[in-house]
Amino acid sequence: MTDRLEKEVGMIERNLDILTRVNEHEPIGIVKLSNYSGYEHHEVRYSLRVLEEDGLIEPSPQGAMTTERTDEFVSELDDRLATLAERLDAMELDNPTESKLATRREI
Repeated sequence: MTDRLEKEVGMIERNLDILTRVNEHEPIGIVKLSNYSGYEHHEVRYSLRVLEEDGLIEPSPQGAMTTERTDEFVSELDDRLATLAERLDAMELDNPTESKLATRREI
C-alpha cells in the first residue's frame, strides 16, 4: 500500500517540477522541458497531460503555457501540502502496530 503512495508522491513531485519550469520558461515544448528537467520525453508528456487536465496549463503552437488557475493553485499549494503532512503524521501516531514496535525496540 505504501509503495503506491510513494509512486504517487514521485509523480506529483515531477508534475510540480514540470509546472514550475513551464511557469518560468513559457511557452515551452516537451524537448526543452526534458532537457531542463532531465525527465524522459514520455514522462514530460504525461505530466503535461495531467497538468492540462487539471487546468493548470494549456497547449499553444509555441508550447505549454500556464493558465489563470495556475497562480491560485500555487498560492494554495503550501497550505494544502501542510495539511496532507499533518494527516500523514496523524496516521503514524495512531498506528498501534507502530507504537508496539517502537515499545519493543526500546525494551
